[in-house]
Amino acid sequence: MTAVIATADLVKRYGRLRAVDGIDLDVREGDVYGFLGANGSGKTTTVRMLLGLVLPTSGSIELLGQSMPRAGRRVLPRVGALIEGPAHYGHLSGAENLSLLDASGRGGPWRTRRRRIAEALDQVGLGGAGRRPVKNYSLGMRQRLGLAGALLRRPELLVLDEPTNGLDPQGITEIRELLLDLHRGGTTVFLSSHLLAEVEQLCTRVGVLDRGRLVLQDRLATLTAPTGSTIVRTSAPDRVRATLDGRVTSIDGERVVVRGGDPAEVNALLVAAGVPVHGLGLERPTLEEVVLAAAGASTDRVDR
Repeated sequence: MTAVIATADLVKRYGRLRAVDGIDLDVREGDVYGFLGANGSGKTTTVRMLLGLVLPTSGSIELLGQSMPRAGRRVLPRVGALIEGPAHYGHLSGAENLSLLDASGRGGPWRTRRRRIAEALDQVGLGGAGRRPVKNYSLGMRQRLGLAGALLRRPELLVLDEPTNGLDPQGITEIRELLLDLHRGGTTVFLSSHLLAEVEQLCTRVGVLDRGRLVLQDRLATLTAPTGSTIVRTSAPDRVRATLDGRVTSIDGERVVVRGGDPAEVNALLVAAGVPVHGLGLERPTLEEVVLAAAGASTDRVDR
């Protein structure tokens, strides 16, 4: 697949602090890439470097196959972005704010401006609020308006920093569905977040940043693949151990982990021995477990 974002040994220093420490990002065409890390791990600094808003201390960046920030004027019109809290003019309506943004060159031809603004507002669920002054918007509505601004140019690449900040559970679900629709339409999505549950439901590939270092980068399906063991739910864990001598690796209450990735085979052995079985399934690590293993104790600030 074509590389959409590629960095090589990317570093950003602020005095003695290495906010970003030699990372090699690999985001490919068609990815929904989750960029995970605790608050303060360097995610926003990295995103700002990708977009040319902050210059790296060293290393290289390619966006859509072109060197940044040198090629910014050619590349950025093909990129939609929402970085940190979106800035708006409170006395203007949502539609007027988007019109100013569009006029600055972030959108497309002026002849289609009104239609594109209406479509972007509808996409983020603000179609009925586009004429209201932004000063009367809630935090979640302002976040939606920022996302509408990122969609004005119908981007090939969408770069988002904490896009569900301030949204209620329904709003989070709606934004998730919107991003999946955009992805199905051909948009590559780069999503910086500290919300593991949201990334686990949305993303196809994951990178984990810990104290400025990229400690993990792979397909989500690979990271959470079955371990080769079976989980047995039973009210008689000691009888499972006695029946499957040598295959039980751990017991936690009624949860028993058994070596062997064929639940049917494990079930047949237990049923034949008269052991009660309440549930069976393949053991898979959660994304939270993967992140904790990769980043260590410092990721206790990452929210589930």
